[in-house]
Amino acid sequence: MRCEQVVDDLADLAAGHTEVVAPDHVAHVEHCLRCQAEMVQYRKLLRALRTLRTEVLEPSPGLLADVLAGIEEEAERHAIAGLLRGRRVAYLGGLAAATAAAGGAIVLANHARRRVKLAG
Repeated sequence: MRCEQVVDDLADLAAGHTEVVAPDHVAHVEHCLRCQAEMVQYRKLLRALRTLRTEVLEPSPGLLADVLAGIEEEAERHAIAGLLRGRRVAYLGGLAAATAAAGGAIVLANHARRRVKLAG
């Protein structure tokens, strides 16, 4: 048997789940130093994962306050940007209305001037 054939079973063997592994694979690992070394690495990984699962990580003092302050700053920036975008739209709308009104006034003034010339 070759190591490549049992590589998928090494994690199960390292975790102690021998019942799901074929007996000839178990026998290979018992006699193969390469596969045994790989199982040692799997066991180290499993041990580290168990430690992480049971270890309680405490945040550094002030971390929560810093995170909340960062969120608040970002929310303020977003709100200000929204207001500026809204004002920009209103400003452009006002300019458009003023331009239209000025154009209409010019047209009316020209029209009135022509009427005065025709009447006079």
